[in-house]
Amino acid sequence: MNELTLLTKAMIQERKDIILSILGGFIAGIAGVFLFSASGYLISQTVFAPPLYTLIVLTSLVKMLGLVRAASRYGERLYSHRATFSVLSRLRTSFFGRLIPLAPGILNKKRSGDLLARIVGDVESLQHYFLRVVYPPIVVVIVFLATVLFTSSFSFWIAGLFVLGMLVAALIVPGIVLIGQRKIQGLVRQERAALSTEVAEVLYGFRDLKVYGQLKKREKQLEHASAALAARQQRAAGHLLLGQTMHAFVTFFISWGVLASGAYLIRDGQLAGVFLAMLVMTSLTVFEEAAAMATLPAYKQDSEYAAKRLAETVPTSDVQPSHPSGVLSAEHGVSIELSGVSFQYEDEWRPALKDVSLRISPGSKTAIVGPSGSGKSTMIELLLKLRAPSEGDIRLNGRSAKEVDETSIWQTANVVLQQNHFFRGTIRENLLLDGGEYTDAELYAMLAKVQLTNMSLDDAVYEKGENLSDGEKQRLALARAMLHKGRLWLLDEPTSSLDYVTEQRVMKHLYEQATGDTLLLICHRLIGLEGMDQIVVMDDGMVIEKGSYADLMEQKGYFFKMKQIERQMVGEAGEQKRMP
Repeated sequence: MNELTLLTKAMIQERKDIILSILGGFIAGIAGVFLFSASGYLISQTVFAPPLYTLIVLTSLVKMLGLVRAASRYGERLYSHRATFSVLSRLRTSFFGRLIPLAPGILNKKRSGDLLARIVGDVESLQHYFLRVVYPPIVVVIVFLATVLFTSSFSFWIAGLFVLGMLVAALIVPGIVLIGQRKIQGLVRQERAALSTEVAEVLYGFRDLKVYGQLKKREKQLEHASAALAARQQRAAGHLLLGQTMHAFVTFFISWGVLASGAYLIRDGQLAGVFLAMLVMTSLTVFEEAAAMATLPAYKQDSEYAAKRLAETVPTSDVQPSHPSGVLSAEHGVSIELSGVSFQYEDEWRPALKDVSLRISPGSKTAIVGPSGSGKSTMIELLLKLRAPSEGDIRLNGRSAKEVDETSIWQTANVVLQQNHFFRGTIRENLLLDGGEYTDAELYAMLAKVQLTNMSLDDAVYEKGENLSDGEKQRLALARAMLHKGRLWLLDEPTSSLDYVTEQRVMKHLYEQATGDTLLLICHRLIGLEGMDQIVVMDDGMVIEKGSYADLMEQKGYFFKMKQIERQMVGEAGEQKRMP
């Protein structure tokens, strides 16, 4: 669905504030016209020395119109901005609601800086849609019609001049601005997104750029992107300034026209001279209300381009039409069955999984081994419903995963992925990510199980865990998973950065806690797999062997060869350590 359609629906929901803002804008505009008209008439009347009560009435009218204009303008600003912020809030909530189900796949398609620019910048740009695109024409039309009716009671010729000037100001000037704006349509936003992307890349890779001596080169790229953005913004500002200048020219041209035609009509006896100053002041004021029309095309195209980028970020076809309501029971181990499951990443030439069929009994422990790129991690993502299989079906506890709410799966699963995120805060806050309530003693006991006795719960954790080693990150992620207390364990290389002794100690506590649970372990090391109920060997996205450790060793197939290679490498490493 187009974002402007969602924006329009959100505006309909805020129709009360929108109507009040339009009413306030009309009252403020017409009060301003009458205020300056009355001021011009008052100035003209003072020349003829009118009775005192006439001056008192006119002076009081001017003061009253000033108060009405100020109060209505305040109300117009209050209700229009409140409606805008409410509409923006609805749009942001809707956009994020449709974006979240697409993660993490969308993170692989968009660079993080560009995605951030879309989420923040493009959504914020749509705030101008009502204030700068929808609202001004409505207020200008009704204020202008009222002014023309008022002016026509004095002179049809001057009213016709008003109509001509308004057509130029409301149609021709914006049209000229639109022609120029089309040439740079979206270029400013593209340059801003490019700059955001480059900044994010430099911040994330600052350390590596520094080490490899490429920081100066990336700094020059940043300067180039910044200069390009400044140049585009200058050109865009020039078009806006051109529109404002042309509008000011039309305003003064019409005012001079009113003055000249009024003088002619006075000489011809068709207009009383006391009304000339009033009509000139009216022309200056009513065209001031139409000033927003000069910049309307720029904001309109900016809003349309922002809406287009948001629609590209979250395509309608990617949004699930319905939300499954099935619940995965957490009272016992989970049974898993994959039937002919295949999966291929977008833009990849080969599938990550090919016709995988596998059954994992509830309460069993299964290890998945194989070379890098064989599809092991992809299987975890499919089980968590982070991605959907291209073909085949996955069943959890006998029910198709399509029918199970993903939130229920996440609540039941204790997950440790290859890359685990840590938030800026403390060790305690990162351990209590699932919102559970634990005493400090329980948290310290868990840290001891994962061999992190040197840490305090109040120790700081930097963004993305930058102050933690890879081994500390893995152990902290394991502690977080063990605190979750689900009945399904999905572990993807959870101890790849740990030494053998630490790994055995940590996994001993994990296996004790996982007794009776379903455990799925992805690993490259083949040491310690003797106690697994089932070992699945994968290569090139396919299951090539499966069985117990003893069965696979007896078959002397792929797993047996992998084990022999590992033993040989471990033996060679031991000999090198013993060498003087």
